[in-house]
Amino acid sequence: MSLASDLATWAATLVPTAEDLELADRSLLDTLAVTVAARGHDVERLVSGLPEVSRWSALGHVLDFDDLHMESTSHVSVVCVPATLAVGGGARAYLAGAGVMARLGGALGWTHYSRGWHATCTAGAPAAAAAAAVALGLDVDGIATAIALAVPAAGGVQRSFGTSAKSLQVGFAAEAGVRAARLAAAGASADAAAVDQWFDLVGGDPGRLSLAGPAVPGGLAIKVFPCCYALQRPISSVRDLPGPGVDAASVVSIRARTPADTVQPLIHSRPRTGLEAKFSLEYSLAAAILDGTPGFDSFTDEAVARPEAKALVDRVQVTTTPGGGWLLAGEFDLEIQTDDGSTLRTSMSLPRRPNFRANSPQPVDHAHECSLCDSRR
Repeated sequence: MSLASDLATWAATLVPTAEDLELADRSLLDTLAVTVAARGHDVERLVSGLPEVSRWSALGHVLDFDDLHMESTSHVSVVCVPATLAVGGGARAYLAGAGVMARLGGALGWTHYSRGWHATCTAGAPAAAAAAAVALGLDVDGIATAIALAVPAAGGVQRSFGTSAKSLQVGFAAEAGVRAARLAAAGASADAAAVDQWFDLVGGDPGRLSLAGPAVPGGLAIKVFPCCYALQRPISSVRDLPGPGVDAASVVSIRARTPADTVQPLIHSRPRTGLEAKFSLEYSLAAAILDGTPGFDSFTDEAVARPEAKALVDRVQVTTTPGGGWLLAGEFDLEIQTDDGSTLRTSMSLPRRPNFRANSPQPVDHAHECSLCDSRR
């Protein structure tokens, strides 16, 4: 049996549980919400001439506010929801694609991601093919063929982060999967073993592939702030500092210490645009100090150009320790010194998400929810 056949058999025979279907409902709502929130973004103009599935997927990803599968470091729903809807599929087809993406991405592992691959695209194109193929009613052989036909588009690199290319390549992956499924439905042939060869070339480990467990093993993490998931913990750390908050004008230095792997996607230390700022540790700390709860307005070109933001960015010193193995490895240590000689310190292992009680203006932090993170507490 080939890798494609194993995944196709799993997808074709999937019987979702009630918990799986609840996840599908949440994923649909989350993906639609972040896509609608991106209306008017410049990417909307750029994708106007592309196929519908590319437009929806790219627009849903451009704010970097969509859900994430931690084990595979991939944005599952922004690929699999549009791919499913593009061919009229429902929850089962979405879960089949999401499950393929989670398992394939997990088997590619952190080594794949740390080499600079964008796992949302590499695992995403075959997964979109599986979702669309299930929605089209293809049998096991047809689903495997669709997955194999998506291999030529199973690429994407992290160097695109901070540019339009990041969301565009996610749209390309979703489109490639739908195209592959339609070609398979029309009778196109492919060698399923092509998936095994591709998998080996990009550093996958077949021993890590497990077909057991729920449709999406580990569940999906939901972001609090509209930026890279690697910034959720640093921003939360600023919010976790003792006292009423930090006066930006009083800050003398900001020191951060974290495992090297946790900053893998944070490639813009001195961002010039809002898109680059979504992948900047330095700016995220500045924005958290200035804005309290960074939102959409914190990640615009105008916000990045604020003199007070630039001044804070210049005061950030980042020290990394070796390794880590995932985005939330170890602890994020933060120390802020102010001009009155005070030093504020905090350490955080997992990000917290703010929740506002009814009739209360004060945020109450609740633990971040993700089964992988729960297992590492």
